Amino acid sequence: MIFMLCGTSDARELAVRLSESGRELLCSVVTDSAAKSLQEAGLRVRTGRLASGEMAALLQEGGFRAVVDASHPFAEEAHRNAMQAARELGLPYIRFERASLVYGDHPNLTVVAGYEEAALAAKRRKGSVMLTTGSKTLHIFARHLIGDPEIRLVARMLPRRDNMEKCEELGVEQKNIVAMQGPFTREVNEALYRQYRTTVMVSKESGTTGAVDEKVETALQMGIDVILISRPEIEFGTVFTEYEGVLAEVMRIFA
Repeated sequence: MIFMLCGTSDARELAVRLSESGRELLCSVVTDSAAKSLQEAGLRVRTGRLASGEMAALLQEGGFRAVVDASHPFAEEAHRNAMQAARELGLPYIRFERASLVYGDHPNLTVVAGYEEAALAAKRRKGSVMLTTGSKTLHIFARHLIGDPEIRLVARMLPRRDNMEKCEELGVEQKNIVAMQGPFTREVNEALYRQYRTTVMVSKESGTTGAVDEKVETALQMGIDVILISRPEIEFGTVFTEYEGVLAEVMRIFA
């Protein structure tokens, strides 16, 4: 059996393909909405975060023979826990990750290594800052940007109660919250930028399926400064950016 960490829409597609190839698998997700999407595809799912020790125990008890990590590119803790658990039990670890995008050398594009650097870069630019990096690191941007009379911080995130509560706790005004679930078309992105008079957009380099390219390209075409947070540098070992590579590796392992 395969233990698979799923955190993106393309992870769902890969899980379906693995299942259709005759492989038995258990998908692990963090949110109920992600679990529902996988269950609707007929896949077995468990929900909730796992520490490395908890994951190792689950893998051992379930008799799993391989770990496929298709969690979000920025899910650093999940990556490390999965690699540690697989290493402890001597199981193959396979990483599936969206291919990185190439944006070119655009004068309005600034690539940074982390959230703190992104927040400071936005603070230097001032203006209307649209944050599209989710709620997990919102406190970093709130600390640097809220309270500055020359900055309007607009937070775009999933329409969940915990996200709205976090915005309230951190002082993000209701009028500056965009609670929507993507993917977003170019037209929607453009309309949002115009509505909030965005001068700076902050995003993560997640890959094509996450529509980061659409957000970035639209912003750049509108003359908006883009601050792009690069992916964490993690040594995964066996990494594939195409479904076929994972399927072939799984066939080799189970041969």
